[in-house]
Amino acid sequence: MLPTLNGRIQTRIFMLVVFGGLITLVLTPILPGDPDYRTTYLILAAVLVLGVLWELVYHAIQQLRWEKDWPTMFGLITALNEGALVWLLLDLELVPGIDYPYDGVPFWAFFIDFSVIWLVIWIWTNGPMRVPFIRWRFFGGRII
Repeated sequence: MLPTLNGRIQTRIFMLVVFGGLITLVLTPILPGDPDYRTTYLILAAVLVLGVLWELVYHAIQQLRWEKDWPTMFGLITALNEGALVWLLLDLELVPGIDYPYDGVPFWAFFIDFSVIWLVIWIWTNGPMRVPFIRWRFFGGRII
């Protein structure tokens, strides 16, 4: 069964909170430019909020496809547009809660944190998660 829109949103939120939160906790002290936890977690929150909005866009695009599906590789490639949008909003000083002028996280710190989180979540949801959470697939990706 294909993940439903509701299932994809629930999975995205769960994965970003759990995996994204843990990875950010570990990576923040070793990121270039010495960003603080508050800033990196606010950026993670921005990724989460915008990610839910992106899911609506992706769902609309999927409706134009014959099989109404999203190839697995597209899930990896969407990191480009999602990461670029978050960085643009940071550059335009539009992410609430971050002290501007923006100097808290240099580009490479953002790139490393975002890329590691995205890759770990993508690998986990397309591989190992399907073993212990077999029913996740049969409920359209919904957690509850």
